[in-house]
Amino acid sequence: MSKKATLSNKYIQISLTLLLSISMILFTQAIKLVKNPESTPINGETILGLVVLWAFSMIGFLVSELMKKLHIKVLADFPVLGWVSLVSLCFCLANSFFVDAIAAVDFLSITTPILAFAGISVVNSLLDLRKTSWKVAIVAIFVFIGTYLGSAIISQIGLLLSGR
Repeated sequence: MSKKATLSNKYIQISLTLLLSISMILFTQAIKLVKNPESTPINGETILGLVVLWAFSMIGFLVSELMKKLHIKVLADFPVLGWVSLVSLCFCLANSFFVDAIAAVDFLSITTPILAFAGISVVNSLLDLRKTSWKVAIVAIFVFIGTYLGSAIISQIGLLLSGR
């Protein structure tokens, strides 16, 4: 198989993975709409927002691939997520159309696939995690408890200041 065909297959695979993510976002938003009819509705702007998110992700991936060919270590090592964020930032600053389109997509619906993929990636590295010391688990428990308590205290202060 030629290098060009392999690269084309890579882009198709990334594109389909992003399409699956967009589908999961749409599915999650639909389920949320069933449970809470007052939440963000699914309409043409929602679909447009999902297409914009897909396009930003693809452009960010393509920029990442191009930067790897420049042989500048800082640019080549910069993560894809960073490029996607920079592409999104540039487009959203250039035109409010993109901001309005993305605003039609429910934020919590976007986080669901992200958390699912994060869980899958953790499961893939479970064997590596088992090789670490048991002390890491104790540190993780204290970090989780500290984060939870810190969030709860900040929320409580916010509620007290707002009079609720």
